Amino acid sequence: MSRAAQALQCLEAVAASYGPAALSSSLGAEDMVLTDMIARTGLPIEIFTLDTGRLHAETLQLVARVQAYYGIALRVVRPEPMAVADYVSRHGRDAFYESRALRERCCEIRKVEPLRRALEGKRGWITGLRRGQSPARAALPVAGYDAALRIAKFNPLAEWSGEDVWAYLREHRVPTNPLHERGFPSIGCEPCTRAVRADEDERAGRWWWEEEGRKECGLHVATTQVAPVGLAFQSDLRVFGREIHPAENTETMEDQTRDHDGFGATGT
Repeated sequence: MSRAAQALQCLEAVAASYGPAALSSSLGAEDMVLTDMIARTGLPIEIFTLDTGRLHAETLQLVARVQAYYGIALRVVRPEPMAVADYVSRHGRDAFYESRALRERCCEIRKVEPLRRALEGKRGWITGLRRGQSPARAALPVAGYDAALRIAKFNPLAEWSGEDVWAYLREHRVPTNPLHERGFPSIGCEPCTRAVRADEDERAGRWWWEEEGRKECGLHVATTQVAPVGLAFQSDLRVFGREIHPAENTETMEDQTRDHDGFGATGT
């Protein structure tokens, strides 16, 4: 079975067993692969994107292009205006350059809190994360559980290479962000993203002024891995003999994952 077929099988299983489910899309290359699969097959999976208020113009334009191309509606989720205004008033619009703490607080307001709202009522969370995007994601599971959000989390492209992604995009003529062609493999907020060199990893352009290390904004933190992972979704993808996210009992997995990192801004 091809990787594309496996990824589609994963999406179909999530839609069937973990609905309502949603894809959180940054409109990056990987998320466009998943958007294409969902839109072409008509899977009942919501697609939403976080408009932080600081995105590139090219990213915002892609929202309209995607909706017109596929004839679908993307849900756009924005930060709370008062929280943004308070941050800017207290620290300044670009205070994230001054310290990691202020950068993480900005991410919390503009990305993490809106994500929480976007996932309310959902049982399945789908992302376009890949192991090859950075060393910090090298052990990324295909399926897991986010203990803080109490939601099953799926990364259908975890095993894909960048070449796999672009081969799919070209074959299916998927619309993409023109910034990718200008050296931006990973695209976030405009002031926090730069183009990368050929010898750098894909996420080196994110928060480049900070010391090297785990560069995350808080959307993706430690996740309990399904064992075994597999894509058959037998027994409803059970972890330690229990469902990842049993609808009738959300405390079970919370107890089992008590020792894992919590959800917070740790630096997409």
